[in-house]
Amino acid sequence: MSISEYAGCAVPDSLLEDIPSLLDAYYSEHPDVDTPEQRVSFGTSGHRGTSRHATFTEDHILAITQAICELRRQRGIQGPLFLGKDTHALSRVAERTALEVLAANDIEVRFAGEDAFTPTPVISHAILRWNQHHPDSEADGIVVTPSHNPASDGGFKYNPPSGGPADADITRSIETRANDILRDLGQVARLPYATALTRETIRIHDFVTPYVDALPEVIDLDAIRRSELRLGADALGGAGLAYWAVIAERFGLDITPFNTTPDPTFRFMRVDHDGKVRMDCSSPYAMAGLIELKDRFDIAFGNDPDFDRHGIVTPTGGLMNPNHFLAAAVDYLLQTRQAWNPSLRVAKTVVTTAIIERIATAHGRQILDVPVGFKWFADGLLRETLAFAGEESAGASFLTRCGTVWTTDKDGIILALLAAEMTATTGEDPAVRYRRLTERFGAPVYRRIDAPADRRQKRVLQALNADTITARTLAGEAIVEVLTTAPGNGAPLGGLKVQTENGWFAARPSGTENIYKLYAESFRGTDHLDSLLAEARQIVDQAFAAATG
Repeated sequence: MSISEYAGCAVPDSLLEDIPSLLDAYYSEHPDVDTPEQRVSFGTSGHRGTSRHATFTEDHILAITQAICELRRQRGIQGPLFLGKDTHALSRVAERTALEVLAANDIEVRFAGEDAFTPTPVISHAILRWNQHHPDSEADGIVVTPSHNPASDGGFKYNPPSGGPADADITRSIETRANDILRDLGQVARLPYATALTRETIRIHDFVTPYVDALPEVIDLDAIRRSELRLGADALGGAGLAYWAVIAERFGLDITPFNTTPDPTFRFMRVDHDGKVRMDCSSPYAMAGLIELKDRFDIAFGNDPDFDRHGIVTPTGGLMNPNHFLAAAVDYLLQTRQAWNPSLRVAKTVVTTAIIERIATAHGRQILDVPVGFKWFADGLLRETLAFAGEESAGASFLTRCGTVWTTDKDGIILALLAAEMTATTGEDPAVRYRRLTERFGAPVYRRIDAPADRRQKRVLQALNADTITARTLAGEAIVEVLTTAPGNGAPLGGLKVQTENGWFAARPSGTENIYKLYAESFRGTDHLDSLLAEARQIVDQAFAAATG
């Protein structure tokens, strides 16, 4: 993977997004439903695209929102719909479009207001708290966000009454109906925006206070306050930019927030590895600005634009690899949450580090391995059968201190605060704690590579099965398992995973880009990891070649 000459540097003007033309394209471009790339398509985190390529336009949002309204009626969802957005330019206009349709369909909507933003986990928390008190009038939600994607992108995802990302049955239903509506937008009920805002069903809602007031249920904030830790919080100009100051004041914490002014160009970022302006809080290039300040704080952290991901920066280790922090978090939580039922499992995706399996087993906990996508965790968190759920892309959530559900979507805020709690109560930052864990469980090395793949190649990758692997060994070790379904729930991986005693690789196509993702991990060092990746590439290339005859 080539590294851009700008990687880690301040964003030059030449890389800044032209916001006016992006917004013009949102209204002027119209998708061709017969072009697959321009259809509504829900990946692991909703529909994403950009107005410039006619993949995220007003037409898309009209159709998706109308489809959601119809789905609500079919399923008898009668409570309010909690609507949130992040700070991407397309998020603001997409929210306006959605409100026009929701109002015309007489849906009761609660949103933070035109000039306010709401993190993904806060929407999940609001849905769950409403449903706990109104079981006969359940709520659901929409979050308008493309997550950490560049400034040119937009995203739109639906959270049903479970509070987490919608499952495949729901998203398939929304996709199908939305693409039908795209062919005839006359099926959309819509009001002018100014009129929509006057409807009694459209209400401004305070999301901040209930979420912040409830934080002591899940994090030991008293311990953080007593420790007098110096905390740095980089909002990355995202949806939670107003939250850190409120949290600091409410609980007497020493938090210094950064980048708390929304700017849809995200000009305050550092350039990511590939020369794009991407708000990836797990990337050492994108997070270079906060890393440079690490010695000013006992713990610092950043979050992506919708605040469902976390990046942890320590004085001893800089930006932690997401897998490393998840491992330290699991170990710490299983030691300190004494009220958690011993039967609660630890959940992860199949491409998340295997050291978590070793840690959980040492604590007497079972592991639930699922495909990529946080939607696979929502039900277990809701039913309180999972203690912790995390994925390698720096997203996780966990139960409250007494073992009840907190959120069923990723929550970057509580993971950041957990890093502070861990440091406050043990005297060791998470990087030190992780190094101690590797002395006991081994020190894995992990890498993910994105490689080009067209639509045909991605279909080939999705269709791979155990028969694809004719070799008996991988990187000098016997192959012990070839997976095309997840051990935890039997759901298809959309690719495959090959395991040996001390390593593994997994390959799966991206749901939104013309690439495939290759993951690998070794407990035998970097050379062994390189061999794993090289042989994995050969296997995938051979599958592509065989498919072309």
